[in-house]
Amino acid sequence: MSGAHTHGRGEPCEAGLGVYTRTLREGRVNAEEAAEVPCLVELGLLQPDPGDPRRLRPVEPALALHRLLRGAADRIADERRREERLAAVFERLVAGSMRSATLAQTPTIHVLSGLDRIGEAIQRTVAEASGEVLTIQPHTSHTHSPAEIHAKAFDRDQALLDRGGRIRTLYQHTLRHAPSILARYERLRGDVEARTLDEVTQRLIVVERQVAFIPANQDRTLALEVRHPALVAFLATTFDRLWRLATPMHPRAVEPPSPDGVTSRQRAIAALLVEGHTDAVIADRLGMNIRTARVHIAKLAATLGSESRAQLGYLIGQSGILEQEGVTR
Repeated sequence: MSGAHTHGRGEPCEAGLGVYTRTLREGRVNAEEAAEVPCLVELGLLQPDPGDPRRLRPVEPALALHRLLRGAADRIADERRREERLAAVFERLVAGSMRSATLAQTPTIHVLSGLDRIGEAIQRTVAEASGEVLTIQPHTSHTHSPAEIHAKAFDRDQALLDRGGRIRTLYQHTLRHAPSILARYERLRGDVEARTLDEVTQRLIVVERQVAFIPANQDRTLALEVRHPALVAFLATTFDRLWRLATPMHPRAVEPPSPDGVTSRQRAIAALLVEGHTDAVIADRLGMNIRTARVHIAKLAATLGSESRAQLGYLIGQSGILEQEGVTR
């Protein structure tokens, strides 16, 4: 029977109720049998038989219930008094904490989940701005977004320009002649500029140097909305330094020079080759497919007269083509 003696605190078990019911009917129960269901004595349902210490008598159910309910009420009253004491102790601490939080105005970083929610957050933030917006748009599999997304972004940006705002955007060189990009800048009216680099960071949007948006996963279905002044300033400074190194694309396009028959794209590839990167890594970092990267590598090898990968690295170092554009790694 002891194996069945399981129940919640302050409640009789099924086995105990069985013994108690039978005891009410028979008037007494052996102490040994009652010991197997100790909850009956603990709850005051059984009491010793004054005439026979080997037996116990049942307490009337109404009296037992009254005692149990009174005990429960006492415990509840104790908990309420404890609650009042805790509230009184912590009241000053809570008030002080709230005052500190109000004074500090701790900046936050919000996680945005889903393309729709990310787009809405960017749209809302830009709609409240009238100053400068900085963006970095790398070439990814998501570059060719649906026309509806392009249309919303265009309307958002044009509205900012109409309010007297300014937009500066960095792309990779591979997007200099992308039809969708060119069409965008043919239509935008206002203080808008674009430049390109061989390599850029992940996507970045900085609004009035107060709010920044960056991706939080590979497929960009998660993003971080950053409002911490130090972090936003760091991201804006990074953009400024890349901007100074970039080649103008709009409104005044400048084609990268090509001294000694080596194009700017090939020099960027040469720098990565010298670092020992594979074709796949080079293609990913420069925003092109691996076949295009290999075509450029082959042309570079032909220009420098290389017959092997190892020789190509040596000839790149000897040719001085990296120094011609100030490429340092």
